[in-house]
Amino acid sequence: MRLLVLLAALVAAATCTETFFGHQVLRVVPQSDEELQKVQELQDLEHLQLDFWLEPRKLGLPVDIRVPFRSLQAVKVHLEASGLSYSVMIEDVQALLNEEKAEMLRSSRHRSLDTATFNYEAYHTIDEIYNFMDMLVAENPNLVSKLEIGRSTENRPLYVLKFSTGGTNRPAIWIDTGIHSREWVTQASGVWFAKKIVEDHANNEGVASILETMDILLEIVTNPDGFAYTHSTNRMWRKTRSKHAGAICVGVDPNRNWDAGFGDAGASSSSCSETYHGPYPNSEPEVKSIVDFVKSHGNIKAFVSIHSYSQLLLYPYGYTETPAPDEQELHEVSAKAVAALSSLYGTKFTYGSIITTIYRASGSTVDWTYNQGIKYSFTFELRDTGRYGFLLPATQIVPTAQETWLALKVIMEHARDNMY
Repeated sequence: MRLLVLLAALVAAATCTETFFGHQVLRVVPQSDEELQKVQELQDLEHLQLDFWLEPRKLGLPVDIRVPFRSLQAVKVHLEASGLSYSVMIEDVQALLNEEKAEMLRSSRHRSLDTATFNYEAYHTIDEIYNFMDMLVAENPNLVSKLEIGRSTENRPLYVLKFSTGGTNRPAIWIDTGIHSREWVTQASGVWFAKKIVEDHANNEGVASILETMDILLEIVTNPDGFAYTHSTNRMWRKTRSKHAGAICVGVDPNRNWDAGFGDAGASSSSCSETYHGPYPNSEPEVKSIVDFVKSHGNIKAFVSIHSYSQLLLYPYGYTETPAPDEQELHEVSAKAVAALSSLYGTKFTYGSIITTIYRASGSTVDWTYNQGIKYSFTFELRDTGRYGFLLPATQIVPTAQETWLALKVIMEHARDNMY
């Protein structure tokens, strides 16, 4: 393994992949409004090139910041001068990246010829995931089809797997993963979900009963340009890869680009921000393609967008303090889903509306889908709570997918039983 880690480091250097030697992830937990303000001040210091993995939210909630090596002293001095205590969550980001790359190199030696031999316990490239999708469709032509709903900024196909036992315009459940490209455990979980749906149908268990009356739509690589970029150039890339007129920096946060409170508080107008909302709603083809599909379909009953990390299950709204009309029902469904999730490995999730649970966020996916009449609109934030953050070890992929599936099943069954 040590040799593989060294090889991974050499590959990164040879391919001009951005490296993160000496970068640390620091955690601060503001306990007062003054402390929260001091942390927020760091967001305005763009020259430090800080990457907020968890943004300043509410008092008592952690703020996780990836700090480049050259900025470490300045950030620590700022925190200490402000009387803010901090802990080091990740001592050296590059060390984790080297281990991750080494594991992928090891896994890539064994090419899968079918979905039975596919390695669900490893992270995969976009080409490997697309190959998996093709194998799944070829093996299950009467259940699975692949839809191309659009093209990304860099002209990559936007694929959705459709699981259906027949019929036209049937009510459907939508699940997407990987809208933020660096959240690799979500795309990996999406792959596992796809295989699980097929297995349940074959064994007449689990979601087989849902497929009797509903279709399941699964977009595994929702942000393909960003995802490819995390593999080729910058593992920490979050946004799309668009470049808009007048923008200084590349990319838009695709979870701030929807026409639901677009441009309000909870998103940034700076193109260099990780939460840049874009020049106008649906400016990103990755978002516009889903919008057009949802509108043309007209019969989607549940919409679940899956992110990482923080271990949360959230429902609308994020852009307004006005409670969603169905808040009580959404809260009850969330409670049952979280209980089901926790029953497997004891993983604890917090649940509630976006704005009351974490922060104000405008232009988000599920706020838009809820406003389109899709009552059962939810966002997951998967494992973990910060020990690894976006660099969750591959050993946790399958347990993460397994427990999340139990929660998804609760949501899907509730949508099926209450769709009319």
